[in-house]
Amino acid sequence: MPFGLAIRGGVWELTRNLVSTRQGEGLKHFIDAKIEDKAVPKKLTYSLGVKMGRRFDHLGDVEAFITVAEKGSMTEGAVTLSTTPSVLSRAITRLEARLGAQLMRRTTRRLRLTDEGRAYLEQARAAFSMIDDAERAIQGPTGASLTGHVRISVPTTYGHYRLPAMLDRFTQIHPEVQVELSITNRNVDLVAEGYDLAIRLGPFPDSGLVARKLEDAPLRLVASPHYLERAGVPRSVEDLATHQCLPFVMPSTGRCAPWLFRVEGRDVDWTPPGRIRVFDDVLGVVSLAENGLGICQTYDFIVRGRIEQGRLVDVLEHARGRSRPFSLIFAPHRRLSAATRTLIDFLASDGLGTCLALSGPGRRTSVKV
Repeated sequence: MPFGLAIRGGVWELTRNLVSTRQGEGLKHFIDAKIEDKAVPKKLTYSLGVKMGRRFDHLGDVEAFITVAEKGSMTEGAVTLSTTPSVLSRAITRLEARLGAQLMRRTTRRLRLTDEGRAYLEQARAAFSMIDDAERAIQGPTGASLTGHVRISVPTTYGHYRLPAMLDRFTQIHPEVQVELSITNRNVDLVAEGYDLAIRLGPFPDSGLVARKLEDAPLRLVASPHYLERAGVPRSVEDLATHQCLPFVMPSTGRCAPWLFRVEGRDVDWTPPGRIRVFDDVLGVVSLAENGLGICQTYDFIVRGRIEQGRLVDVLEHARGRSRPFSLIFAPHRRLSAATRTLIDFLASDGLGTCLALSGPGRRTSVKV
């Protein structure tokens, strides 16, 4: 009669789906005989019962739930899995019935995860990542091409000016990895929206997520030559109050982001006034400044090329020296896939070096006043 012996926590465990007490007793006597023969350790537990093994015939329903949660709709999930929305809806309903909990609140317009759904999604994605890694370990020898799928959310500044060079290098090294990139200034919910990682600006609050710093991005105060010729060149931070400043309103607070200066070794945070305030996309202040509408503060990696071309010039260079941090954010509770771990390590080390090598040193452009 077939059966299985497995070691669990240093204990031999008998696993077998039995259909009668008589069969169970027979196996028990068999093991007792083996113990006397010292074929197996005496520290042994019997796992006898009608239903021993856990069934995983519902994994298709779990995959349906994960995909719909990541895509945000039944329709997009159906396209990804090459099926229909009704099939996915029934699969999720079966899964909810099996778990005895509602995972999603579904309306005609949107899907929203419940607290139970968020917790289940995090653990389910971890399990699928482990399965993917296990298959890659068996199917390919060491050094085989890395495969997988990574979803990443980045702000517009980094997505347009920093990340392209990094991803170009990464995809050359790992051509089989698929990267799904969302460029948005909205702070996405990594777990609920199915993102593997995100790049965020600023000091990150304690939210249960893990942060790995990418860089401290230096800031520059700039304006167009035309504006400075018309309005004059400010000589101090205080002089900025008489100029047309172009502040950016932070989505998280609804307040204008302060401009950061270092004056005579002292950090100065100054909140700019402005008749024109930019919301949503911080790159808007750069476009306005380039067109002569005022002065803005932004990152060196955004305006360096414009300064080299003479489209923008530095203002208050003596007050430079401050920066803002960019970090990689990911959930610690979920076991990351091999592709995600590799991308995180690359961006946090080799990726930034690639950007710096391609950007090169900036050249100064001055304006006569």
